Amino acid sequence: MDMQLYMLHVVPVVVIFYGVFVLFMHPPVKVIAATLAGGLVMALLNMAGDLAAIHASLWYYNASGLIAQLPLPFYIIPFLVTGGLAYLLIWRFWRSTYHWLALLLLCGVPAYIFLSNAWQGALDTSNSFLIWKGSAAWPADLVLSLVMFFAGYLVFRAIAPTRQERARSEEKQEASPSVMNEQK
Repeated sequence: MDMQLYMLHVVPVVVIFYGVFVLFMHPPVKVIAATLAGGLVMALLNMAGDLAAIHASLWYYNASGLIAQLPLPFYIIPFLVTGGLAYLLIWRFWRSTYHWLALLLLCGVPAYIFLSNAWQGALDTSNSFLIWKGSAAWPADLVLSLVMFFAGYLVFRAIAPTRQERARSEEKQEASPSVMNEQK
């Protein structure tokens, strides 16, 4: 029941939010694909880390509708928001006057992921979906947060073109019609 409500109320909002953000920024298709690939790597590593932590008795999820002890709809957030949109914003601001914002996102998103999990793990069991079971849960979650974010970022950087490459290709496209007009 909990996962069904999450799928019904949260997932559509996250998908629409990602779509509106992408439409607003007008990134190239290759960058959109790179954000989705990086976000997918991040979500899959999050799932694998959660599954390993559950079997190591570090934490578990207290919700109805779990599949293989995992809250599958929860992974849409790392896929599209803390992965996809964060990578898109880092790409957008990396070579601009807002480079500091890209660096802030690069450091702040993994910290946000860890702190939100720590907050959820610290709540009592009746108010939280995530239940931390031992003192080793917080270092394991910190490592998981860092590994999943930066692994996704490395995949994103490997696929996405830089903003300079995009600017050069746009300049070439703009120059091409004028050259053709001069030849006529």
